[in-house]
Amino acid sequence: MTRRPAPGTRRRILQTAARLFGEQGARAVGMQQIVEETGLGKSVLYREFTGKDDLVKAWVGELHDHAWSQLDSAIARHEGDPARQLLAIVEHAQETARTSDAHGCTFYNTSAEYRDPDHPGRREAVAHLDQLRERLRALAATARATDPGALADMLMLIISGLYANAATLGPSGPVARSVAAARILIDQHIPAHASAS
Repeated sequence: MTRRPAPGTRRRILQTAARLFGEQGARAVGMQQIVEETGLGKSVLYREFTGKDDLVKAWVGELHDHAWSQLDSAIARHEGDPARQLLAIVEHAQETARTSDAHGCTFYNTSAEYRDPDHPGRREAVAHLDQLRERLRALAATARATDPGALADMLMLIISGLYANAATLGPSGPVARSVAAARILIDQHIPAHASAS
């Protein structure tokens, strides 16, 4: 008879993996290190996750859900004002980048670490970024931007840049100007918003 893992085992593994992946990068952390850090047997770990790729995918998936929950809350505060919601996304990214212990954006980092387009962790990360880009484009279109796709892409560049700068130059470096840069772009692409901002 197969023994069932104790309740909370999967959560314990994911929490440990999240800490290690965040500190060292997902690729640098081996399954043995996770076994040692959790104090669980290797067989328990492999009952919960088929391998490292499965664990990375689950970790990125959890981060995706958490990120969207927070982002949806930030956007909801400006219901009915899609231009302001665009700025709220950048504000949220800036705040996260400035207050987080993470080393940049997990989704961009994972994509860089796992370059095989079929890697499950990379697929999860790219799907998250695609969804963010589409949300920006949809909000820009609703706000009647002159070119919703261009505005969305430029805001994506600001978001990726602010995470990279926060991780390398610190929270008081160029990241501090990211919201101001986004506001200029939004005002340029949504002229009617300039007078209201």
